[in-house]
Amino acid sequence: MHRTSQFLRQYHQTRVANRATKPCHVFINHRGIDTKRTVATLLYDHLYRLNLHPFLDSKNMKPGDKLFDNINGAIRKCKVGVAVFSPRYCESYFCLHELALMMESRKKVIPIFCDVKPSQLRAVDSGKCATEDIRRFSWALEEAKYTVGLTFDSLKGNWSDVVTSATDNVIQTLIEMEGKKQMQLFH
Repeated sequence: MHRTSQFLRQYHQTRVANRATKPCHVFINHRGIDTKRTVATLLYDHLYRLNLHPFLDSKNMKPGDKLFDNINGAIRKCKVGVAVFSPRYCESYFCLHELALMMESRKKVIPIFCDVKPSQLRAVDSGKCATEDIRRFSWALEEAKYTVGLTFDSLKGNWSDVVTSATDNVIQTLIEMEGKKQMQLFH
């Protein structure tokens, strides 16, 4: 508990010091139609209150912003990603593009399988995407399927529990990353 509160204080100090640049620590990848009004926004709000500067398209972007420029930049600069998989996730080019970019950038990705099983995730070639995109998306989904994640059934589960668990995992990941960074400074 002490490590967590110390870590959050340091992140708050960094956030205040870098208010002008506002680095994104956590990128939340989700299918808006399925999860924006539930787990994605709840997770964003929870992380934001802890001063962990999350990125959620509807919260961080404004009219006139270039979608790919902002999203790709946020993914490249983030420290960790949370991918909220849902029943219609794989229908979205944007979701799959973001996931592929996180995987290609070797970001640590914490999956949340919300009302969907990992085995159900497939990139479908509807003829709208280039063959190379379908290959990238399929590879990224396979990587995510074999990553330990959180599972959530919205009919039986408690939203607060999944948000708290995801937040705890994000904080633990950031603590581990900070520890590795400190170790590299001494070697």
